[in-house]
Amino acid sequence: MSRVPQRRIAETVAAELRARILAGDDGFRLPAQEQLVQEFGVSHPSVREALRILETEGLVTVRRGSVGGAEVHRPDGASAAYHLGLALQGGRVTLRDLAEGLQLLEPLCAAECARRPDRAEAVVPALEASVEASAGLLDDGVAFTRAAREFHDLLVALTPNATVRYVVSGLVALWSAQEEAWAEVRTGLGEYPSRAQAEDALRAHRRLAGLVAAGRADDAERTARAHLVATQRLVLDRFDGGIVNASSAGSRQAMQSALGTRI
Repeated sequence: MSRVPQRRIAETVAAELRARILAGDDGFRLPAQEQLVQEFGVSHPSVREALRILETEGLVTVRRGSVGGAEVHRPDGASAAYHLGLALQGGRVTLRDLAEGLQLLEPLCAAECARRPDRAEAVVPALEASVEASAGLLDDGVAFTRAAREFHDLLVALTPNATVRYVVSGLVALWSAQEEAWAEVRTGLGEYPSRAQAEDALRAHRRLAGLVAAGRADDAERTARAHLVATQRLVLDRFDGGIVNASSAGSRQAMQSALGTRI
């Protein structure tokens, strides 16, 4: 390969390595730094700076020492949710605004799940399993909230359109993080909603799973929207003026748990 021009060498090397990471498969690995120096015909400091650029983007983790190297991290739903959350937090977007956005977008996912021709095999068993898992946790507020949020995660994760999945799953994971924080606070104060309210949420999930199974897309969308409005109200009653929080350790852990991937 011809020598990289001196101007902005590190950025040029980083751009090439970024393209390789994004085009590579899940097992892709970067060559050792010495090999990169030889391949690009640049200095060690330029390669190290290029790797630092990629590290700030979350694409690699640079290990120092005798076992050093660059561990590659392909972008995933959790990292997308985290950076989206930081943008919303930096823009001082309120929880109410996030809730209203989800009321527009998440019900569309329920409808698309109901339209899947393979829903009986690919969607319904997962939704029904989630409902049954929640049913066993009605007396544990925090655990029930976490399990109930997984039902919402599934509706999005099983939406056939990949673009919708990536965008909406990030928003759902953000809301899940806020709702789980709310559940912990309310439980600690002895103010978690009653078992009757948890049973209402469970019935809504059962109904939604049934509508998806029956292929009733319009009814699934309406039911999902009404359910969101009802459950979000509980959180907004206490944190109405709150700002989306993606930067705390608890929020990051909740988003990672919701999406099953690393951030």
